[in-house]
Order: sequence, then structure tokens, then C-alpha cells
Amino acid sequence: MECNGCEFRPELYYDDQYQIWARREEDGSLTVGMTDISQTVAGKILHVRVRRPGTLRPVGKPVATIESGKWAGPVPNVFDCVIEAANHSVLEDPNLLNIEPYEAWIARVRPSGTVEQALSVMLTGDAAQAGYCERTRREDLHCERGAR
Repeated sequence: MECNGCEFRPELYYDDQYQIWARREEDGSLTVGMTDISQTVAGKILHVRVRRPGTLRPVGKPVATIESGKWAGPVPNVFDCVIEAANHSVLEDPNLLNIEPYEAWIARVRPSGTVEQALSVMLTGDAAQAGYCERTRREDLHCERGAR
């Protein structure tokens, strides 16, 4: 499913700015990554740094930082969590986030509360799709994936 060429996956959960996505894992953790919109706005991603496993990250404190040719900034966090793991493939080759933003996750986290509480502050399904597509139209975003 796409909006202005930006891939959207309705089964994932999104923050209200459509910068990050989260996926529920069977073990009760959440996998977090950046959206196609985010990788497009960032440009070629040059470096990813994930906080150390075991680190508590409250709402508003990033789980990771990303550096690209255009900017350096946080990967936003919208629920309290503990970092469980970083995706070492992305740490070694950050451009994977540009090539496959929904396969190349950034971090696996464990919510401090329940998974349901964490996901309740995110959007999914039709509501997420409507907001995601609205952002691409409002900002005239046309996503490009691949090595840059």
C-alpha cells in the first residue's frame, strides 16, 4: 500500500507524526523502526547509534540517534521502555534503513507497562493510513527507497 510512493503497512503501529513504526513481537517486546516518510526526509543515512541494552527510555527520550547527509536527530520514543537490543545489521550498514525501512528495524524494546498500553498511544490500520497519506500530500513527499 502506498501514498505518494511512500510505502505504508497497515498492520504496524505509528507515532502521530509518522516518523516511527512499532511491531508487536510474540515475546512481548516491540520492534521499532523508521517509516518510509522518515527515511525520505532524512536522506542517505550515514550512522545509527542505539542506546545500550538495559537502558530505561522514558517518553520523549530517544531510543536511538540517526545521522544523515541532511541532519542528525533522535528516533522519537512515545512510551516508556527498556532497550533490549539493537539491530547490528543496521549499525554496520545504516543505508539499510533507506533500502528497506520496514525490514531494517532499529531497536527492540520492552515496554515498561503492558504492550497494549504502549501501543494505545500509537495509530494503526485505517486511522494510521489516513494520517500517513495526509502527511505525504500536505508536505508533497514522494518517497524513494534504495541506496543513495
